[in-house]
This record gives sequence, structure tokens and C-alpha cells, in this order.
Amino acid sequence: MSNTEFFEAVKLLEKEKGIPADYLMEKIQAAIVIAVKRDYGGKENIRVVMDPATSEFAVSLYKTVVEEVEDPDVEMTMEEAARYSKTAKVGDTVEIPLETKEFGRIAAQTAKHVIRQGIREAERGQQMQEFQRRNQELVTAVVTRMDPRTGAATVEIGSSEAVLPKNEQIEGEVLKEGDRIKVYVVDVRDGDKGPRALISRTHPGLVKRLFEMEVPEIFSGVVEIKSISREAGSRSKLAVLSHDENVDAVGACIGPRGARVNSIVEELGGEKIDVVEYSDDPEKFIAASLAPAKVLSVEVDPDGAKTSRVTVPDAQLSLAIGNKGQNARLAAKLTGWKIDIRPESGFYGE
Repeated sequence: MSNTEFFEAVKLLEKEKGIPADYLMEKIQAAIVIAVKRDYGGKENIRVVMDPATSEFAVSLYKTVVEEVEDPDVEMTMEEAARYSKTAKVGDTVEIPLETKEFGRIAAQTAKHVIRQGIREAERGQQMQEFQRRNQELVTAVVTRMDPRTGAATVEIGSSEAVLPKNEQIEGEVLKEGDRIKVYVVDVRDGDKGPRALISRTHPGLVKRLFEMEVPEIFSGVVEIKSISREAGSRSKLAVLSHDENVDAVGACIGPRGARVNSIVEELGGEKIDVVEYSDDPEKFIAASLAPAKVLSVEVDPDGAKTSRVTVPDAQLSLAIGNKGQNARLAAKLTGWKIDIRPESGFYGE
């Protein structure tokens, strides 16, 4: 291989693997130094020059000219030096150019191994950077494989792969190969087998990012999402606050004729979403959190124990509590308060 072909091969690797040419050459230089050290005494008198601009690729040993050689790996006599420099004298350092073929089979194999390892490390680093860039973000993934045994989905995110476990999929959702889905990158970890993105369709962050995409007022910061509680596939509650008195936070999230919230509901496979107004006043916030139920009164524990007693019309009791207690449970998660719901008559049951 000529020098020109070598640099062209490096450029091709950069293009195909997405690994910077400078990084590759740094690894190759290190590999050649290791290879030369093995065959030439293991000393630090090796120089490798790689210059893509001039197509220069040179490997040299450096030895000091001495009257009497004690270490032939780093020293040479005047007679030996004369073969490389006619002007060399005792004390000078002489460069000895090496041919690649002189490295020997073991050295070449070592170089190949280290280069391969360097490429793997670079690819791993690139993948880690790609995942880190998307950490806690919403990304579009393509389902490439379904595990019939576990129900886990292997998905493609850009040029990388990740696994969406069954328990991170929305309940009742049926995924198949080729589906394009939105997933939330919960975390990125570097394990023994390389970088791994932990992705989810059930995380509350998915709902938050979907609203940021769908509602310009949230993306711009005019409307703020203060908290989210979610039971994926069934119901989510969203508490929002407007930082502009002229903007209705709840109305902005719902959109004209419910267009904005409906597109998110569709993305989540029909999951119900309650958007309520956040308030610093616990009584107002707790009352709003129990929507769609109507609340008559809220009493909070004066001792600051974050417990409250809520009174609702008798006919609204089951709506306030929700199916299997879901509405009350989500309201408690949304507000951070324990909520005890009681009917107006004081008697449970209708």
C-alpha cells in the first residue's frame, strides 16, 4: 500500500464509521510505536510521522553516536552512523528510517489489533456521545425486532440500538417491526458491553416532552409544567402555570377544540390526560388536581403534615376517587399531598 492509499483508507474509515481521521491516526501511530518497540528493544527512541497533507508516512529510530556502544538499542558507533549521516559525530542523534516490512509478522499483527481496538473504542465513544446528547430527551425510534418470549422491542435510534423492555411499554400497546414510536431516554449508562440507553414509553418525562413539542407556549417558557403524575396507558395529570397573565395555561395545552392535547392522546394510544392549573395555594391546587370531579372544600392539616381532607358532592364521590382509586392516587402524586376524600353528606355509598 502506498502512502496515498493509506491516507485514503483512513478517510474512508472516517466516512464509513464516523470516526475522526485525526483520532484514527493517533491510534495507528500508537500501534506502530508498540510494534516497533517489540522488535527494537522496547525503548522510547521511536518517531512516527503521519501527514495527510503531504502523504508523508515515516517511521524512524533515533540513536546517539558514541565511541563505545553499551546499549545497541539506543546507541551506535561512528562507522554505523556514517551509513545514515556523513556529518555525524560523537554525541549527535542520528535518524534511522525503517521500512514497514521490517516490523515483522508479529509487529504487524500487533498494529492491526491495536488499530482494531482503537476503532472499537472510538465507535463506543461516538455511541456514548450520541446517547448522552439525547439523555432525558424525546426521540423517534424504529422497531427493528420483537422478542416473542419477553415482549421486549429492539429499536433503532439514529445509528444506535436500544431495548425497550415490556414493562416500559404502554399497557395494551401492540408494537411490531417497522413501527415508528416516540421514546423517552431516561438514562445513559456505560456497561461492559458498551453504552446503553435506558428508554421508556411509560415515564412521565415522555408526556412532558410531548407537550413541549406540541405547545409553543411551553417550549418558549411562557407556560411551565410544574408537575406530572402518570399511570401509563390509562391516565396522566399535568399541572401547568402561566407566567403571562394574558395566556391561559390550561387552554394553551388543550389547544383549539382540544387539538393539541388530542394529538398527544393519540400518540399515547388513547391515554386520558387531565390538564389542571397549578397554584401555590395548596387548597386551590388540591381542588384542581381532582378534576374532572367538582370539589366543594379543601381543609389542609394546620400542623404542616401535608395531609388534606376534601369534600365533594355525593354524586361526584366515585368520580373524585376514580376507578380503583386512580384519580385520587394521581392527584396525590401530582400535588405531593395525602388526600382524604369525603362525600358532602358525610356518608359513603349512594
